[in-house]
Amino acid sequence: MDYETNNSTHLHPNYSRNPTPNSLSVQTGPSNSHNLMTNGTVEIPSNRVTVLRGHESEVFICAWNPTHDLLASGSGDSTARIWNLQGSREPEMILRHCIRRGDTQVPSNKDVTSLDWNPSGTQLATGSYDGYARIWSSDGNLASTLGQHKGPIFALKWNKKGNYILSAGVDRTTIIWDANSGHCEQQFAFHTAPALDVDWQSDITFASCSTDQKIYVCRLGEMRPVKTFHGHQNEVNAIKWDPQGRLLASCSDDMTLKIWAMTKETPVHNLQAHNKEIYTIKWSPTGPGTMNPNATLLLA
Repeated sequence: MDYETNNSTHLHPNYSRNPTPNSLSVQTGPSNSHNLMTNGTVEIPSNRVTVLRGHESEVFICAWNPTHDLLASGSGDSTARIWNLQGSREPEMILRHCIRRGDTQVPSNKDVTSLDWNPSGTQLATGSYDGYARIWSSDGNLASTLGQHKGPIFALKWNKKGNYILSAGVDRTTIIWDANSGHCEQQFAFHTAPALDVDWQSDITFASCSTDQKIYVCRLGEMRPVKTFHGHQNEVNAIKWDPQGRLLASCSDDMTLKIWAMTKETPVHNLQAHNKEIYTIKWSPTGPGTMNPNATLLLA
């Protein structure tokens, strides 16, 4: 999965290296990691796995609905799908990503590489290589098409309030969208290369990262970044705020993981254990600001 800009071809780091087959595997039933451990690895018995088949190309991303037993997936077949794991209705809803050509809607034939449920689980936002973000109901109906980006969309996130959607694209910009009207609230054009990831710190403040090696913290209504982090020596692939929004983790093709604080100009931690590029990071749901405040905050 590649994109073209300035007559050169690039690969998005999070999706292009190792795409998964055109099926999904979901663990079902109770898990017991102690019993499943074998030689330091976790083995899931086949009777605890449900394989979801239907996509006709690579599956790049999936996300659980926060309130219902639904799983969304995005694929290179230019569709997203909503899978119902309870069996009370159709097991699969197909969200076809189409573009208008004349008076007709035709398949975009572009990868769906980003998706995110709103906090109430009633709507799904998807981002595609056709340059459009879309909002769907949990029943699979298209509610809005958001068309401000000029090229592939790499990342897309709802804020916690559920009134704004944030997107990042190859056009070097990030956009805050009004989720109700579908209008662009503000477009941020600070990066000098494709924006790869975004993450909300609050309902109006977010961070973005790019192949330009920089991280910007921006706020709705502000015309300049409120903070710039510059320390990575290669593309910054992913970023994630901790549960309190005080620390920002970033990972890069420079094989480092860095942790930043808004009160510091340099990383508070510079973690160097990997010997290859790092594509994804995740904070544990523990520590202050979580349901387990007395547990240790971890980063994977």
